Amino acid sequence: MPPNVFSASFGLAGLAEVWAFGERYGITPAGVTDALMILAAAVWLVSCVLYFARWRDVRADLLDNIGAPFISVALIVPMLIAALGLEPHAHDAAVVLVDVFIVLTILYGGVLTGQWIYAALDPAKIHPGFFLPTVAGGLVASAAATNVGQRRLGEFMFGLGLICWLVLGSIIMNRLFVSPVLPPPLFPTLAIEVAPAPVASIAYFALNGFRIDVFAAILAGYGVLLVVAQVRFLPAYLRLTFSPAFWAFTFAYAAVAAAALIWINMGRPTGHFALSWLVIGAITLLVGGVFLRTLVAVARGRYLPPRPTPPPTVSRTA
Repeated sequence: MPPNVFSASFGLAGLAEVWAFGERYGITPAGVTDALMILAAAVWLVSCVLYFARWRDVRADLLDNIGAPFISVALIVPMLIAALGLEPHAHDAAVVLVDVFIVLTILYGGVLTGQWIYAALDPAKIHPGFFLPTVAGGLVASAAATNVGQRRLGEFMFGLGLICWLVLGSIIMNRLFVSPVLPPPLFPTLAIEVAPAPVASIAYFALNGFRIDVFAAILAGYGVLLVVAQVRFLPAYLRLTFSPAFWAFTFAYAAVAAAALIWINMGRPTGHFALSWLVIGAITLLVGGVFLRTLVAVARGRYLPPRPTPPPTVSRTA
């Protein structure tokens, strides 16, 4: 059970966020967001049961620089679900859940940061998934806290996520620039490179009352650059064999779609309604396609990697 099993619920929650913004701007019908959030919550719960039941493997992942960052997604998804799905129906419960998982996110991110500082990291094991514990965790927590009415906490978490993005972004980009290309199992994590800018944009818009200003434009400018850079990876993406790692594409591009939807509906260019539906349709097809492919792989028993075969026992002869 790989630690990136939580990426499925992350991608579904990201899609729900896109539909929530569509509903906010009067584009999509009510009810779809709640349905997607319920699905994301169910997938998250099943993932938790399957993953954390194997505590010996969890301990091994916690000590592994490749796998440990992905565990943080188990703490990030509930904040999205609580702030967008639960808050309209049960405000107090949403506040409690957001606050609990913010504390857990800070603790886990702090432990990993200390480990990365204290222990020498193998540059070959650095990958864009390192953004997840503190950058994604901090910025998603910022938007979640602001959405449930805790603006000061939202500012606090925005600072955490933003500074960690600046620090980790330079380290990760240096690794990608000067070291050998990522191995195929980690190659889909390159999609995570596009996520910090739109996730920061969403958090910042929540804090500033959804106004376009100079800082929002700065975030958008860097985000567009990284989206264009992804075009170079398409040939390699198309050669990949389907695996749970494909869910890395879903939340990253869902964040791009959500930020694009905000910009379209604040700027309201000619044809903004059609452009909005184009964005919503494209990300729904992507996430829906990965979800259906996952169901097929699960049904065929080919979704999770096979368990390693133990070496044969050699008996001694007299």
